[in-house]
Amino acid sequence: MSNCCGNNCAIDALRERQRGTLQIVLVINAVMFLVILGAALYGNSTALLADSLDNLGDALTYGLSLYAVSRGTAAKAKVSLFKGGLILLAAFAVAAQIVYKLFVPSAPLFGVMGAFSLFGLAANSVCLFLLWRHRHEDVNMSSVWECSRNDIASNLSVFVAAGAVWLTSSGWPDIVVALGLVGLLTRSAIRVGSSAWVQLHAAT
Repeated sequence: MSNCCGNNCAIDALRERQRGTLQIVLVINAVMFLVILGAALYGNSTALLADSLDNLGDALTYGLSLYAVSRGTAAKAKVSLFKGGLILLAAFAVAAQIVYKLFVPSAPLFGVMGAFSLFGLAANSVCLFLLWRHRHEDVNMSSVWECSRNDIASNLSVFVAAGAVWLTSSGWPDIVVALGLVGLLTRSAIRVGSSAWVQLHAAT
């Protein structure tokens, strides 16, 4: 005989579905971080580096979200605040790389950029599909969905940058797209953090 009933059963089932989804997307993003980081270093691409750091931030975010699944609203809000900080940290790291490229200019390998941006797009599309049904469930899953949606925009931006590098034989498109990704990451960090702050204030 089941030990749960009514609303408790529904909550337990929801948490199990969230855990299963988060475990899958965590593995995908951890693998993608290593793959895209290697490609970024080999291809000398700041935009790809931003993409890889985004994957790392997502992997850490999904790990934190797994921790928060069975916690209360206040705990979930605190985890979401930390996620916002991680996203902002990634933005600072990419901004530092952009400054370096301005002083030491170089053109990235557009073929590497294009190929691995499409590879990342395919992987992140799977994550987005898996997280779609969870996007309105609570502040924890909502912030996870926000991260996944950013990934799609990042991949498409890097692909466009690869084409522009090929057309211009210049590293400027890579830097311009990286700047755009810094703005996207910063905006996302503010949105996730402010939403979590409201939730935390309401729970205390």
